[in-house]
Amino acid sequence: MRAVVQRVEETRLEVDEKLISEINGGLLVYIAVEDDDTEADLEYIFKKVTNMRIFSDEDDKMNLSVQDVHGEILLVSQFTLYGDARKGNRPNFMRSAKAEKAESYYEIFKEKLKTSGIKFKSGVFGADMHIHAHLSGPVTILLDSKKEF
Repeated sequence: MRAVVQRVEETRLEVDEKLISEINGGLLVYIAVEDDDTEADLEYIFKKVTNMRIFSDEDDKMNLSVQDVHGEILLVSQFTLYGDARKGNRPNFMRSAKAEKAESYYEIFKEKLKTSGIKFKSGVFGADMHIHAHLSGPVTILLDSKKEF
């Protein structure tokens, strides 16, 4: 499983020019599921996202998590994180999980966020979304449960 985590001041997500979700301060998190991912991969990414200390403390050091700052998460499924563009000019997505598995893991991730008490919103699985993000920092972190980077 992969995630791209961005620290944001505010973010809006629209589908068909309709506002679906918006957050004020927190994390914009894109996740992708690989064909052979297990729930252990999901748990690893979930713990990293919710506990990663990328918010500044009183000494201006990155030392606080989204939970510590009472921030929000906007969760977006994005299979293209497994795009491989090493050959040719068109990326292939062979490693991305099929839609059924990816959606199932996306729903599990959302359920884990609900039970964690972290305020969150989400995108629409499989939809063509427009995301307006006001990044903070900018801070962007790449996560991979198989630690490929």
